[in-house]
Amino acid sequence: MTGHTYDVVVVGAGTAGCYAAATAAREGLDVVVVERKSESEGGHIACGDALKGAGSFPDAIPKSQLEPAITNADVDHGRFEIPNHDTVLEIPVPGELAVIDRWEYGRRIIEGAREAGADFHWDTVIQSVEQDDDGRVRGVRGKRQGEVHDYDAGVVIDAAGSLSVLQDDADFSGTTFDTNVSYQQFCSAYREVVEVPEEVEWKDALVFKPTERAAGYLWYFPRTGTEINAGLGFQMTEEPMKLVEDLKRDLRDRPEFEGAEVKDKLGAALPTRRPYDSAIAPGFLAAGDAAGHVNPTTGGGIGGAAWAGTYAAEEAVDALANGGPTEDALWGYNEAVMDHFGARFATLDVYNILTTAVDVDELMGLLASLPGEKLAEALYAGTTNVSPGLVLQTAFRSFGYWSEIWTFYKTKRLADDLLDLYERYPSSPGALDGWQAERDDLMDRIYETTGADPKY
Repeated sequence: MTGHTYDVVVVGAGTAGCYAAATAAREGLDVVVVERKSESEGGHIACGDALKGAGSFPDAIPKSQLEPAITNADVDHGRFEIPNHDTVLEIPVPGELAVIDRWEYGRRIIEGAREAGADFHWDTVIQSVEQDDDGRVRGVRGKRQGEVHDYDAGVVIDAAGSLSVLQDDADFSGTTFDTNVSYQQFCSAYREVVEVPEEVEWKDALVFKPTERAAGYLWYFPRTGTEINAGLGFQMTEEPMKLVEDLKRDLRDRPEFEGAEVKDKLGAALPTRRPYDSAIAPGFLAAGDAAGHVNPTTGGGIGGAAWAGTYAAEEAVDALANGGPTEDALWGYNEAVMDHFGARFATLDVYNILTTAVDVDELMGLLASLPGEKLAEALYAGTTNVSPGLVLQTAFRSFGYWSEIWTFYKTKRLADDLLDLYERYPSSPGALDGWQAERDDLMDRIYETTGADPKY
């Protein structure tokens, strides 16, 4: 057995892990990133490759270091195809938008964390979380090339991705850490990088299209005019191969993909749920996919992961310098996440819940009825100004979907109430139970209004 001692052990070399490692290392802490992949595969992660707001990313990794990974900075809107209604919605996407080469981006952030001073241990599979008798996390144990490695740590940052094995092993009883997590709250994603013979006409757009089942959608994101990230996401309650066949059939039917060459294939899981109510325990923080830090309506998680990793490391640095990483000392991390994007993501999850109770054809009719700019606000901001007058105006254009539009309007009002509640996220661990009770009462009203089965 080989032993290692670090101030901060980060598990996972994705976006959250690299930004956490770079942030802590720049503050002078001894940091290691432990990753199960080989160094040659580092950064190779299944992703839609769309990146929003790269210019406002944290400074721990210089933004100039990311620029070579940006392959298409000309995308400026979404294109939502609704074949059953012979409709294409051109949806404005607020803020800076680009498409990247995710593997190149992954290599760039790994290099950024290494240049900041972090160590990387590759080919290491974490098997257990080490805790004191009082429950404080003190490190992790893993295996590399048949040898056991122990990592003693002041703080462990879990950036191991969706359904993290660390959370399966650790005992979080008696802490605020959110354990109300199940696979039904997650989505499987599969994507292919495809080279087409001629430039696509929609090279400036992110293309979305529903699958034949309401639980999934297809995407076509142009890395360049001829290199397309083609993929789909679907709830884990669906059968994967049937939905992957939806993608393959659509690729066959689209004339722009005739003669195309598949360059890469990869799948992954991602959360389509609200952020964890609390992503901390004594000596432990979770960030990125490992804490539900993903926009649940679009699957976009790079920006949230970068900031979550940064906030986690900042809180760890401060706690280690001031008495130790207790829950009280780490609580500011939860507040920072909720204040920056967590409240918005939790609100967006309400619209995911709504879709589970609506027939797919009715849902597509509803989307086709909404003004594009209002749909964009709902998808990215979590709220939009939908007045009763606009509801009626839209309804008259959409005879046959009045009931669905009215349900959407009532759901939107409740989503706004939820956003207000999340903006009053508690300032201490002791107030979490009361806040959760108020939130759960509001969620019961949302389930009643939408007709959806409870998600949590």
